[in-house]
Amino acid sequence: MIKSKLFAIDNIPLSALSLGTAGLIPFWGLAVLIIILDPPMKDFAIQAKITYGALILSFLGGIHWGVTAINSRHANWLRLSWGVTPTLVAWVALFLKPSIGLITLLISFTATAIVDHHIFASDSDNAWFGKLRTILSIGAIAALLLALLLGSFF
Repeated sequence: MIKSKLFAIDNIPLSALSLGTAGLIPFWGLAVLIIILDPPMKDFAIQAKITYGALILSFLGGIHWGVTAINSRHANWLRLSWGVTPTLVAWVALFLKPSIGLITLLISFTATAIVDHHIFASDSDNAWFGKLRTILSIGAIAALLLALLLGSFF
């Protein structure tokens, strides 16, 4: 059987894979609630999803500062600027109309997935992290897209 190197999980630490996957539960649970609930509970679920997405997006930016703290050779304007960008975008998403907030998160999670894949895939010591980030990003993006498309926003 041919195994894709991009999604091979055999070298991802079990703790990271388990906790990362558990982090998808709110994305998917809230997507389902957005689809099945009626207002005002639906409105609460939408805001909870946007808030959770903003928190996770902020965390993803912070990873780059953490990497820089561990290894100062990564300290440069581009890397550190990218590290704060997801937090700023996430903060803005909290104040937008819900459909626009979800779209903003979708675009931002896609951008962070692409950037992180390029950065961590080339780091042989931490290639597992790039794989994990790709898997988790696909899960989060799919849940955001599901909520947006089936949540009666349009």
